[in-house]
Amino acid sequence: MIWQGITAAGNPDPLAQARGSLAGILDIAILVFREGLECILVLSAITASMVKSHESYQRPVAAGVGMGFLATLVTWFIAVGIVNDLTKSMNALYVQAATGLLAIFVLLVVMNWFFHKVYWTGWISMHNRRKRDLIQTAGDKDISKRRVLFGMALLGFTSFYREGVEVVLFLQSYRLKLGGDTVFYGVLLGLLFTGVVAILTFMGHRKLPYKRMLVLTGVMLGAVLLVMVGEQAQEMQLAHWLPTTVIPSLVRFTPAWMGLWFSIFPTVQTLSAQAIAAVLVVGSYFLARR
Repeated sequence: MIWQGITAAGNPDPLAQARGSLAGILDIAILVFREGLECILVLSAITASMVKSHESYQRPVAAGVGMGFLATLVTWFIAVGIVNDLTKSMNALYVQAATGLLAIFVLLVVMNWFFHKVYWTGWISMHNRRKRDLIQTAGDKDISKRRVLFGMALLGFTSFYREGVEVVLFLQSYRLKLGGDTVFYGVLLGLLFTGVVAILTFMGHRKLPYKRMLVLTGVMLGAVLLVMVGEQAQEMQLAHWLPTTVIPSLVRFTPAWMGLWFSIFPTVQTLSAQAIAAVLVVGSYFLARR
């Protein structure tokens, strides 16, 4: 923002660039960074007690993470191939709308507070329980060391690949709308910040405020959700899946840059969809607290 302010004499015009370039990169980077934070949190919980005598188990966990990364790349190319085939045989707008609906559904699940209560108490506890069982069985003569190491690698693999699949699903919609270059730079930026946190956590042994970081990125992800819902509703209008009811009184108050950056359009359908998404996320928070 500072760079744009200086180069554009304090009044940057987002419409001067290609549609969605910088805005899309930021949205994608937030998505990738938040999923990366969750992965780091799970891995740090798994490796927290692996000190001294159990230090050798960290390597198979790291190897599992590496395999999870490769599997995520394979999943990406498979998903791209499926979506491209569907685009050739169907109307591109239909495919774009369908992939967008899938991405929003997954994002609504990720943003749901009930899901997170189950996630933190179930998913992480399951990994920790599995880790303890593997360490306890390591001294059993009937169980080979290779089996224990494979189990540790599997923990690292599932911790990474679960987040990787979510990112792959999210990005299919963005790839169709914004192109591969925008997705690439957004993922690169998100991985850069994730890498910094990973280095501080696993190499620098720094105890970071993960809860606050997840809350902050959660708020940012909420904004991304509203943007995605607005874009999706507009795409469904273009595909004639939804009617388009313009609100004349709001037309003058919604310039083009608001549609570019925040997907705010003066129609009943897009604004209603964004309001419903916000109610679902905020409502799940208050219900989960009760």
